[in-house]
Amino acid sequence: MASTSLNKKASRLKGRARRRATSFKVNGFTPVIKKVDIEELKKQFAS
Repeated sequence: MASTSLNKKASRLKGRARRRATSFKVNGFTPVIKKVDIEELKKQFAS
């Protein structure tokens, strides 16, 4: 009887840890900064 609840608890804790790790990964993600030619952009909007 007790082993079932322990397995359930272990599963719940593993899931919680997995969600926590993914949230850290998502929140810590910084997008790649691409080199942008500002002068070229100004020319496109000017014309």
